[in-house]
Amino acid sequence: MKRTLAKVTFFAAVLMMLGGCATVEQVNEARALAESAQAAANAAAAAADSATAAANQAADAASAAQAAADAANACCSENSSKLDRMFEKAMQK
Repeated sequence: MKRTLAKVTFFAAVLMMLGGCATVEQVNEARALAESAQAAANAAAAAADSATAAANQAADAASAAQAAADAANACCSENSSKLDRMFEKAMQK
């Protein structure tokens, strides 16, 4: 954000030096350009923050799903073991 503003300000200053003395209108144009760049940078930062929050929520959901899948797998293994023992017991009779 600050870097973009600094670049725009530097660019505006160079243009003023090359063009001679700047008029109030030119200074206002440069200021408006810098403010526009700042607004765009702020919007980009807000979008990045929003995307980060969404990614964190997705990661949390994925972790919960993994935990549920692990629990289901453990239950399935336990049930398979029980069935195997029951089958062995039935075969012994």
